[in-house]
Amino acid sequence: MPATSPAPVLDRRTLNRSLLARQLLLERVERPAESVIEHLVGMQAQEPIDPYVGLWSRIEDFDPQELSTLIEERRAVRGSTLRTTLHLMTARDFLALRPVLQDVLERAWKSSPFAKDLVGVDLADLLAAGRELIEEQPLTTAQLASALAQRWPDRVPNSLAYASRFLLPIVQVPPRGLWGKKAAPKATTAQVWLGQELGTATVADDVILRYLAAFGPATVSDMRIWSWLTGLREVVERLRPRLRTFRDEAGRELFDVEDGPIADPDVPAPIRFLPQYDNIFLSHDDRSRILVERIAVPDLSWKGGVLVDGFICGAWRIRREKRQATMTVELVLNVTGTQRSEIEEEGSRLFALLATDAERRDLEIVPASWLAGT
Repeated sequence: MPATSPAPVLDRRTLNRSLLARQLLLERVERPAESVIEHLVGMQAQEPIDPYVGLWSRIEDFDPQELSTLIEERRAVRGSTLRTTLHLMTARDFLALRPVLQDVLERAWKSSPFAKDLVGVDLADLLAAGRELIEEQPLTTAQLASALAQRWPDRVPNSLAYASRFLLPIVQVPPRGLWGKKAAPKATTAQVWLGQELGTATVADDVILRYLAAFGPATVSDMRIWSWLTGLREVVERLRPRLRTFRDEAGRELFDVEDGPIADPDVPAPIRFLPQYDNIFLSHDDRSRILVERIAVPDLSWKGGVLVDGFICGAWRIRREKRQATMTVELVLNVTGTQRSEIEEEGSRLFALLATDAERRDLEIVPASWLAGT
């Protein structure tokens, strides 16, 4: 039997540029927002504004009203899916993927403090009561907790409500999540809101193929970090005949879909501003393909990321005081004159989008405040 050829090795810059290409961050695309959301397999949406920023950075001339319309027309929804975290997904994807991720939600529930508060409660009875309440009308967590506490007065109300939030396929309803709107997060079940039943598939094969198309090449550990699914080694072995393989510089095996683009490591990468919880830096075990060494994920808490030469090299945030707004861009490296101009230009465009009501907008670029000695 002839010896098999060793898998090609992909260096850090090749993985970086390939990730940017698949994440639509090498150049903005002219595609509908609905298509982009599906390509990305959803977008983190704890903060309602975040998907708007993520789409603005990826779509040419993105109009925020396009996403608002998708949410209003029930073609896109916000609900707990990957990593038990609130994600924006198309209605099609939520209905199809939520059953695949049910095990993730159930495991997270069992290890939560809320579950410990409810030892001895008939969970099926509690979920049936929660479902009936939120299907009668969308409720906030506090409203659901108050209603359930009338039946279980000796239990922690918030824990009663969180059983439904973890274990039922609930989605937040507008006006929460609409552009320019502020509203309490009220939720109902996906079945009631979308008028359709959930899908029946529970195997992860198609989900992993879609992950690789948007985030690959990737290790099995990367897949786990992105999804929190278990049993993925078996899934990958089952899919192996349909996958190609590489190695990274540390010798780890990388898996990829056959048609996934492998980008030229020397292709220029533009300045891009990312929302604070963009999946591009939360979906790999080894994040060196997107983060510079001096930045860790906690550094980006309550801040968006800034891509310079393809890597997250800093963070941005907007602060408001009355009618004045200030965008601060914190960088961990010195930038060239051209890069600084590009950061100012891209930041100013985003700033204008997010602070249209400000009478005065100031943008400042400073060294990162979390660095030692600053």
